[in-house]
Amino acid sequence: MAITKTGKKKDGKMQYRVRVSYQNAKGKQVQIERTAYGNSEAVMLEQQLINDYIKKNANSSRMTIGELFDEYEKYHATETKKTSHDSVMKALRLRVLPTMTDYRLDKLTQPILARWKIEISGQDLALKTKQFAYKSFSSMLNYAVKMEYIPKNPLTILGNFKDPNVSESPSEVLHYYTPEDFIKFITVAHNHTETIIDWGYYVFFNIAFYTGARKGEINALKWSDIDGNIMHIRRSIAQKVKGGDIETPPKNKSSYRDLQIPSPLLNILEEHKNRQKDGAQNFSDDFRICGGEKPLRDSSIDKRNRLYSTEAELPHIRVHDFRHSHASLLANNGINIQEVSRRLGHSSVKMTWDTYSHLYPKEEERAINVLNTIVE
Repeated sequence: MAITKTGKKKDGKMQYRVRVSYQNAKGKQVQIERTAYGNSEAVMLEQQLINDYIKKNANSSRMTIGELFDEYEKYHATETKKTSHDSVMKALRLRVLPTMTDYRLDKLTQPILARWKIEISGQDLALKTKQFAYKSFSSMLNYAVKMEYIPKNPLTILGNFKDPNVSESPSEVLHYYTPEDFIKFITVAHNHTETIIDWGYYVFFNIAFYTGARKGEINALKWSDIDGNIMHIRRSIAQKVKGGDIETPPKNKSSYRDLQIPSPLLNILEEHKNRQKDGAQNFSDDFRICGGEKPLRDSSIDKRNRLYSTEAELPHIRVHDFRHSHASLLANNGINIQEVSRRLGHSSVKMTWDTYSHLYPKEEERAINVLNTIVE
């Protein structure tokens, strides 16, 4: 603690610099500095800074998981899309708060958290549901670390939920169509084009395969997003929230992207735009590319996906797996991982590499060929 004169004056009173130093929850030395005019005012300011620190430290050490949730919910709502926010809060309310709400942060130990994991493991839930609960809980504790309520996140040491009976590798969990598979699939889709809505599904799956865009991004596409041979991805549509469809920003900052449209898809889009113009008196560039005045329904897209794959005698893959199909095609043809990541709108190249690195076997062969040339 220190109070020193600065040599400046205001209204006849000397200016003082007040410094208060303390060690935060992370063990880091922190210094707060303020100024006051007059010696007595400086002394009062010093005491106020000390009291504020004591109060904050006492409150944070006694804060419960339930109290942290109330604070985190408000913060998270300002930082995250509504759909993602609702999903995280639901996971916390259903999987964390029922058993953890009264635990104090300063008493949160690994044995306590291990018991929480055992409790969740015993519930009849899908592995992904458990993993999402862990991720949501861990993110909330990371917020507590950021706010200096706790020195570290004790949940990260325990790790996420795993299936003890399954040893997965990327090649075992990644499902996609080859170009030959996709031609079979889309041919069946074309055979089902009797109405303008049927054509919408046909166009949807072509966009999914040729661009790797997410389902919500495709549903949100308007004709105004097409500029010559460039597709601008600027929004997404969420259908699984109360109150109907909600147009939101894309998933992350990197998801705002401009994609050059390959010729086969460009031809399909031009034909479909003319088709929509002929079929709607009120056509405008604000029409959704695949749905028209309204987006296609997610449930109907899934049904069409199953129908087309069954008739094409192909294994059924999720709509999201068309993104994998796009990425796998590029990776298998040696396209740089950074370009694959950009086209997919991933937040980092690491995410792309972790998912698709096994699809780059030719790189290892090329590396060996280079090394084999080095001889005495």
